[in-house]
Amino acid sequence: MTVLVVGGGIGGLATALGLARAGHRVTVLEAAPAFEEIGAGIQVGPNGFRMLDTLGVGPVVRSRAVHVDELRLRCGVSGKLIAGLPIDDGFRSRFGTYAVVHRNDVLAPLLDACQSHDRIDLRVNSGVAAYTQDADGVTAVLRSGDLVHGEALVGADGLRSAVRRQLVGDGDPQVSGHTTFRAVIPAQDVPDSLKENVVTLWAGPRYHVVWYVIAGGRSVNLVATADNGATEAMAGKPVEHADVMRHFTPLCADAARVMELADEWRAWVLCDRMPITNWQDQRVVLLGDAAHPVLQYAAQGACQALEDAVCLSSVYDPRDVRGSFARYAALRSERAARVHHASRWMGREVYHADGEAALARDAMFASWTVADLHERLDWLYG
Repeated sequence: MTVLVVGGGIGGLATALGLARAGHRVTVLEAAPAFEEIGAGIQVGPNGFRMLDTLGVGPVVRSRAVHVDELRLRCGVSGKLIAGLPIDDGFRSRFGTYAVVHRNDVLAPLLDACQSHDRIDLRVNSGVAAYTQDADGVTAVLRSGDLVHGEALVGADGLRSAVRRQLVGDGDPQVSGHTTFRAVIPAQDVPDSLKENVVTLWAGPRYHVVWYVIAGGRSVNLVATADNGATEAMAGKPVEHADVMRHFTPLCADAARVMELADEWRAWVLCDRMPITNWQDQRVVLLGDAAHPVLQYAAQGACQALEDAVCLSSVYDPRDVRGSFARYAALRSERAARVHHASRWMGREVYHADGEAALARDAMFASWTVADLHERLDWLYG
């Protein structure tokens, strides 16, 4: 019998690879005509790299990543440094690798490993509309009407998961009111005065701007997020430069210079869901964004999906599918909920603080040493 994995993103392919390496047969059902990631750069923390190492693709992802020297938080209005976290020998000896990478440079090594594994069947144009199950197995009902049978089903089909819709029935994701504008800039267009091997985040009143190099230094990833009260979901809509800039005032000179380099912008309205514990319906279970979508502020979306994949693969037993899935959900749900709350807190209290809240944030960071920052990150990266 085969485990069906619905969704061929980072979480789905990582799950397929983990299960196959543990000796199980897997069929991945991807709705799109090809396996590819939408988006550009992501930050991958040490917990994410440990999962990639467990799956056997860590060295390849590291070879494609940009290993930054520091994470910097600056004031979006004045430009002054609020806090810095060196990614140095001390950080790496305690936690491991922290790097920035194009999303496809995480997906592609996972895809290559899946394609070369004889226990994995990869299918595109195979969107899943629903599932049925009985005591012996699960049937995925494709949008085409075709049926695919297996012993278990993992719903890794993202924020608007069809599997979750049937399993949980909690409707559409919650719109955060925040709009993210993304652009990718050729590194050759960036003035030397702005080129640093760091992740810089400018935090302003109800907005923030993040900037870092990706794609082996060939491109710069620019993400600008505004707490603008957006009420309708949006994904990848082209936006004019002037429409972007009106959300980011006042803005310090360096951040403004960075944003002026962007020629093409696309907009997403951020969504998440409140944490739940009912990830399982007998032989069906949720994973990644289908189970616990988070806002981007802790840079943990991909990392948490990778943790899910490794955890599920390590506990899965075809002789006790229901028990395996229950153990996986019990092991993962509390941590995923903590990451959810931390992500919301960072967006509200750190990145978008205004007035007295911004002053309190600055004072808080000023009181912390690098050792203090390490202690506060230990629950996430340690």
